[in-house]
Amino acid sequence: MELLATLIARHAPDDGMYDMPVPGLALIRYSAPTDRVPVLHHPALCIIAQGAKVAMLGEEVYRYDPASHLVVSVELPLTGQVVEASPERPYLCVRVDLDPAMLGELMLDAPPAPGAESPRGLHLSRSTPELIDAVARYLRLLERRRDARVLAPLIRREIHYWLLTGDQAGVVRQIGAPDSRLSQVNRAIAWIRGNFDRPFRIEAVAREAGMSPSALHQHFKAVTAMSPLQYQKQIRLQEARRLMLSEARDAQAAGFQVGYESPSQFSREYARLFGAPPARDAARLRASPVLAEV
Repeated sequence: MELLATLIARHAPDDGMYDMPVPGLALIRYSAPTDRVPVLHHPALCIIAQGAKVAMLGEEVYRYDPASHLVVSVELPLTGQVVEASPERPYLCVRVDLDPAMLGELMLDAPPAPGAESPRGLHLSRSTPELIDAVARYLRLLERRRDARVLAPLIRREIHYWLLTGDQAGVVRQIGAPDSRLSQVNRAIAWIRGNFDRPFRIEAVAREAGMSPSALHQHFKAVTAMSPLQYQKQIRLQEARRLMLSEARDAQAAGFQVGYESPSQFSREYARLFGAPPARDAARLRASPVLAEV
C-alpha cells in the first residue's frame, strides 16, 4: 500500500480530483477532513492508500480505509466525507471505473468464485495483494506513456478479473450480466437520468426496465436505498447545482430547467440535500471549488 500511496501523491500533488490520461483512472487527494458533500457516483472501484472516508447511501454509512475497498455497481447519489487526512498524511485514493462489457467478457472465462449476490449498489470488501499490485501497475503507466496504449487495457482487464474472482464476485457478476436484476435497475436509472426534467411516471420507467411497477419499486429500493421518485429528485438537484456552478445559471432558472415549477419547493428540497439554499451553496462552492469534487 505504501507504493500505491507514493504513486498517488506523485501524480496528485495538490488537493482535488485528477482525471488521468490512462483510461478510467482518477486520483484524489485531500490534506484535511472535508464536509459532507453529495455527489453522483458512477460504477467504480475505489481504493484508499492513506487516510479514511465515509460514504453515505440514504441512512446507511460505509467507512473504508486502506484495509478495504469500495465497489459502486450502479450510478448512485451518495454523500462523501473524508474523515482522516492531514498535511503530513493526506487522504490518497485511486478510482478505477468499471466496464460492464469487460466484466461480461471475463465472466465467460473466469472461474466461478464464492460470494453471495447482494441487492445493494454499494459494497465494501477487503483489499487483496493481487488487486493492489494490479492497480499500482496501472498507475505506473502514467510514467510510461509509450507502453500505456498497449498495456492499459490488459491491466485494467486484470483489475476486473481480480474483482470477479474475489469475495465480491457475486456482486460484481451482476454488473456484467445483462439479465440480472441489477441490469434491469440500471436500465431504469438510465431512463430516469435521460428524463429527469419531465413529470415522473412509474409505468414508463417500469416498462423500460422490463418489470412491473411494484417489482421495480421493490428492486430499485433494494439497490439504491431510495424509491425511483426519490432518485429522480436527487438527480434533478445535482443537475441544478451543476448548472449554477458550470453555466452560471441563477437559482430560479436552474430550478425551472431541471423540472421544478415551484421556486420555493426547489429551494426547500435543495437546502435539505446540500445544507444551504441554492444561491448560498453555489457561492460557497465557487469560493472553494474543491468541495464539489470530494
